Amino acid sequence: MRNVILVHGGFVDGSGWQGVHERLVDSGHQVTVAQNSARSLADDVAAVRRLIALQDGPVTLVGHSYGGVVITEAGLDPKVSALVYVAAFAPDEGESVDSLIADPPPGASVPPLLPMRDGYVLLDRDLFHASFAADLPVAQARFMADSQVPWGVEALTGTVGEPAWRTRPSWYLVAADDRMIPPLAQRAMAERAGATVVEAPGSHAIYLSRPEVVAQVIERATAPRTPRAESH
Repeated sequence: MRNVILVHGGFVDGSGWQGVHERLVDSGHQVTVAQNSARSLADDVAAVRRLIALQDGPVTLVGHSYGGVVITEAGLDPKVSALVYVAAFAPDEGESVDSLIADPPPGASVPPLLPMRDGYVLLDRDLFHASFAADLPVAQARFMADSQVPWGVEALTGTVGEPAWRTRPSWYLVAADDRMIPPLAQRAMAERAGATVVEAPGSHAIYLSRPEVVAQVIERATAPRTPRAESH
């Protein structure tokens, strides 16, 4: 299972995977980076399925944030042999990002979403660093805030059919300092999915701030084993 497809989340694009990509390629993986339109879940799932069709063997799907919803739906493809969730949503049947964030745990941080305009939503630029990328340099987080990809309502509310984690081995990297998806919610979704759990200090942007940890989890997923909890 050396084929890996990296699927980014909302508000960003695939370029944030560069550090993870470099480490996986150096260790012998064939890596493809998806570029979600973020217009609708259906569009993004179709785009990932097209990438899966291009692979020459079994595939490990990796999703960050909203990318977890995409891989949960696209992961039923027969070529997909494992799923890796990186501080990601891991919805069950009938769930969406919108439903999963509707009732946050008491005292949990919530994403600083601006009011929706023309069917799309963005994060408040002034709060982007603290909420999304607190462990990245200020300048890098500022650039990310200023280059956001608008997130469409059909991506936010798109629901999953049969979740792939029911029939595929899955791994989950919990970002312990995440202020976008509460770590408590991440742990609950990982437990429900029966995922092998790795927890590490890091913000929602852990795939950028700690690419070596993310790459290590993906490496383990390419050689599946019995799920058990771990910590870093």
